[in-house]
Amino acid sequence: MSSIFSKIISGEIPSYKIAENDKFYAFLDVFPLVAGHTLVVPKKETDFIFDLSDSELNEILLFAKPIAKAIQQAFPCKRCGISVIGLEVPHAHVHLVPINSADDLNFTRPKMKPTQEELLAAQEAILAKLS
Repeated sequence: MSSIFSKIISGEIPSYKIAENDKFYAFLDVFPLVAGHTLVVPKKETDFIFDLSDSELNEILLFAKPIAKAIQQAFPCKRCGISVIGLEVPHAHVHLVPINSADDLNFTRPKMKPTQEELLAAQEAILAKLS
């Protein structure tokens, strides 16, 4: 059965796309820790991040790098943090999150429930810095 991320990648489920190439897809988390929280996923459905090949693991970070820099420029934060949790969705993914402290990457905190307008604004802010 396809993961929710595979359905997002295929367009079965709409997303707030940030970037895409032949191997990876980046989109806003619709239940973010903070505004700008973005997910980067391989298009190949792989459950565990360390099941990716060495080259794919390298490439996902290189794909994420300009996105992380854009997030850091688009949102007031000290850094764009990166985290790999991998418990909620059985599809490898990397979280890129604007942070001001290590606690900002605490995934046990309640998630935000942004409006469509807030998600569109976050998407536009990141895309403007990617251009």
